[in-house]
Amino acid sequence: MAAYSSRIALLIALVCAGLLATAFYMEIALNLVPCALCLGQRMIFAVIGISSLIYMLPFYTSRFLFSLSCCIASALGIWLASRQLWLQSLPENEIPSCGPDIYFIIERFPIIDTLQNMLFGSGNCAEVQWTFLSLSIPGWTLVFYILIFVSSVWIAIFKGARPFKLFKN
Repeated sequence: MAAYSSRIALLIALVCAGLLATAFYMEIALNLVPCALCLGQRMIFAVIGISSLIYMLPFYTSRFLFSLSCCIASALGIWLASRQLWLQSLPENEIPSCGPDIYFIIERFPIIDTLQNMLFGSGNCAEVQWTFLSLSIPGWTLVFYILIFVSSVWIAIFKGARPFKLFKN
């Protein structure tokens, strides 16, 4: 089981790269404007992908730390995707008011306001712009975050064989 941990980490990195490529394709080719929560979820996928790539380096002692960072980041991604799904499920009269575009907020407001908007969303995040098999974009990201969380726990537990030591104590 431990022999597959590096392969699973590579698979996690490739999945994150594919999801980010899909997000950029949807933004550029399909003209879908990402909301604040979508941008936050993109950042989380980038952190998970980079952490899983660093996990594959031959430093045995740091493998647990990078698999733990994948677990924490995917747990945060689960929360962000769940928050956006909750906003999308609200009735129209309970949806928070729409604020300015996230790019406008990034350019004009302090970083604290930008981060707060990225973590909690606004009325813009309640709009369903695209569905596939009756799941919206945050529904699919939630599925992938759960799969990545389970895989990250797996590679945290089964880190692989300890590499040989060049010099014995």
